[in-house]
Amino acid sequence: MGDPTANVRIDCLQYSAWSDDIFDEMARGGVDAVHVTIAYHETFREMVLRLEEWNRWFERRPDRIFLGRTGEDVRLAKSQGRTAIFFGFQNPSPIEDDLGLIEIVHTLGVRFMQLSYNNQSLLATGCYEADDPGITRFGDQAIAEMNRVGLVVDMSHSAERSTLEAIDRSARPIAITHANPAWWHPALRNKSDEVLRALTRSGGMLGFSLYPHHLLNGSDCSIDSFCQMVADAAQRYGADHLGLGSDLCQSQPDSIVEWMRNGRWTKQRDFGEGSATQPGFPPQPGWFGSNLDFGNIQKGLSAVGFDDAEVEGLMGGNWLRFFDDSFGPA
Repeated sequence: MGDPTANVRIDCLQYSAWSDDIFDEMARGGVDAVHVTIAYHETFREMVLRLEEWNRWFERRPDRIFLGRTGEDVRLAKSQGRTAIFFGFQNPSPIEDDLGLIEIVHTLGVRFMQLSYNNQSLLATGCYEADDPGITRFGDQAIAEMNRVGLVVDMSHSAERSTLEAIDRSARPIAITHANPAWWHPALRNKSDEVLRALTRSGGMLGFSLYPHHLLNGSDCSIDSFCQMVADAAQRYGADHLGLGSDLCQSQPDSIVEWMRNGRWTKQRDFGEGSATQPGFPPQPGWFGSNLDFGNIQKGLSAVGFDDAEVEGLMGGNWLRFFDDSFGPA
């Protein structure tokens, strides 16, 4: 048997319309682990219903997928040709205002939680708010409890001050699972050089996003441009704390992106990172449309000068190290 850590592929964010076809594509694309979103605006009970749906998938397709809880599960998936599924929240709404639910959701298998989505939450500020007062008192308590149990702090949709404070106040490295540098493309969701330097200096991880609104030239972004951006980021921050978080929403209807942006908090349509002429999902770039296409990125990274070990780290090895260190109790 070969090295179970060699050539691991990990995607640290997807929210696709799950199906047998997508699970088969994960296997064909050699994707060993995926962090999947199971909550945007859901309450605790609504989140439990998502867990029930996933339990049915695990029951139906044990040949393809299983619940991942540790880095060892990624290695197991690799050795068996399956995909380990790791759960995450893009909003802290499932813990409501109850600190004790953090340990409960970790016990249920959740491994990532964003402290805010695009709006202000009880914990931190989202990137679309005009003012960012930073981490709240509840947020401080939540970070400490997340550190204790092994639930990763994710600041992908959070505003600048809140993100910097989370990096500083967390006793364990945090993650930005799906975003790109703002110096490459200045989307509100992309992160400043100051944030990315603080993140990587502290041992945290950045997952590069393939969502068109986060890409230079959007759906027309070239793979050369994307991979050169990764190379430039590696020059600034080092390659060891960089990976992929595609934000792939394969086969989702436009009604889902409205749920992501609008939830129940507004009667109006919130266009988020799109525009009034793009209320739905934008088309993916031609070189990345499904789990079959990770090989294109791997080749592109080699083409811009990364050596084999660096490519292996960027495609999943760096995330695997982070998983090993982050998912258990402190």
